[in-house]
Formats: sequence, structure tokens, C-alpha cells
Amino acid sequence: MTVVYVAAGSNVEPEKYLSVALRALAAAYGPLTLSPAYRNQAVGFSGDDFINLVVGFHTEETVAEVRQQLQKIEAACDRPPNAAKWAPRTMDLDILLYGDLVSNEPGLVIPRPDLVKRPYMLKPMADIAPDVIHPTLGKTMRQLWESFNAGEHSMVEVLLDGEPTSPRSDPRRPPVSGR
Repeated sequence: MTVVYVAAGSNVEPEKYLSVALRALAAAYGPLTLSPAYRNQAVGFSGDDFINLVVGFHTEETVAEVRQQLQKIEAACDRPPNAAKWAPRTMDLDILLYGDLVSNEPGLVIPRPDLVKRPYMLKPMADIAPDVIHPTLGKTMRQLWESFNAGEHSMVEVLLDGEPTSPRSDPRRPPVSGR
């Protein structure tokens, strides 16, 4: 089983679409580990604030199969298949880490380079997997976050559906297999 970490974010009806995406991820991959959710400003364009979080789970699927499943979930969240990169979106699901895989395939760069550049990816990743080592940098997520300069990019922890995490998850426990 491979542990996968996925960034999830939305700035179009984010509570609605994150709920849809998390239910679909739980149905596909069993129990999930969820980070706290954070509200932050859009990056790269002017738009409504995003709500972002990181999801962890175990899978026997290949990285290509996981990517395909994430694209199906994005489509179920009304995201067009060729949506603009720097624009509002109902759902954005990005593989941050797939075990210790390092891939430079076009469209499938893992670890995701944005992980160490964007506080809304790194902070939630460090929240749920502080001791996971970045496959190319050799540092833990905790070390990467502690040395990160978030600058003026503020993030505010928010509740989803009045709860810090979904009822099917334990925010401090590593993913367990459930398929």
C-alpha cells in the first residue's frame, strides 16, 4: 500500500464542493486523514478566497490511476476538464506526494513543486504528516514548514460543516487501509 497526500481546494461554493470531493475520496479510498481546512486569498489571480486542506489515504492504485480518479472527482464537482489554471474553480485536487515516488512526467510532477512554495499546501501537509520526509529535499514536512516564510499570505483555519474534519477521519492519525 502506498500513502498518498492530495491537496484539495475550492473558491466557488467551497464548502459544498469540498464536501462532495471528500465523500467521493472516502468512497474510493476508505478512511481519510484530513488536515484542518484553511481560508486563504487566491494566488495568481483576483478572486474569492479559497478553502484548502490536505487529504491522506492508502491505496494500491498506480499514480496514474489515482490521478484519473481525482480528475473524475473534479468533474463530479462541476470542474471542466480543461479549466484555466489561474482562475476560480469548484475543485482542485493535486497529488502532493505518492509514497516516495519522484516523477517528472509532463502533467505528473511528483513531489508537487508547489508543495514547498505555497503555505496553503505545506501547512496542512505538516499538520497531518509532520514526520514525512520530502523525497527530494530530505527534510520532514515539519522542518520545511518551520523554515517557510509565509510572508503576507495569511491563512485562517475554518470549520467545514461546523466540524474541524469529516466524521470519517481522525486529523492526527495516519491513513489506514479501508478498501
